[in-house]
Amino acid sequence: MDVKTITLKVNGNEHTISINPKLLLVEAIRDVLGLTGTKRGCETVSCGACTVLIDGYAVRGCAVLAMQAIGHEVTTVEGLEKNGVLSPLQVAFLDEGAFQCGFCTPGMIMSARALLNKNPKPNREQIINALEGNLCRCTGYRSIIESVEAAVARGAK
Repeated sequence: MDVKTITLKVNGNEHTISINPKLLLVEAIRDVLGLTGTKRGCETVSCGACTVLIDGYAVRGCAVLAMQAIGHEVTTVEGLEKNGVLSPLQVAFLDEGAFQCGFCTPGMIMSARALLNKNPKPNREQIINALEGNLCRCTGYRSIIESVEAAVARGAK
């Protein structure tokens, strides 16, 4: 088996890992680095559960090889909290009850984070558009959209 040693920068920390060059980013994050907040869902780029940020932009971890993330900053849902304190966006999801099973929640949060990175004051339509690639089978979308609106109203950037 072909093995490559690479360095990935994830959540501000550099990790040198040995992987099969065909390993998906979601697999590197979950199985090699042990960051299980990022979920493995459909593995067909359809559900958004594996959404992470690369250089601040939302990407599907099941559509990107780990090798493609070399030289880029990868952020997972775990990377949003600082010093044990959840980000305002994460707190808004909790406060607004924007989860039931929680499986889609990390991907939703990361898609919302990418939106707020480029537009700190989105309107409802922009929020809906940013989240449309993320599927939720439990809550519907009202509480998820409202949580992003609440984060914006609280000044989350």
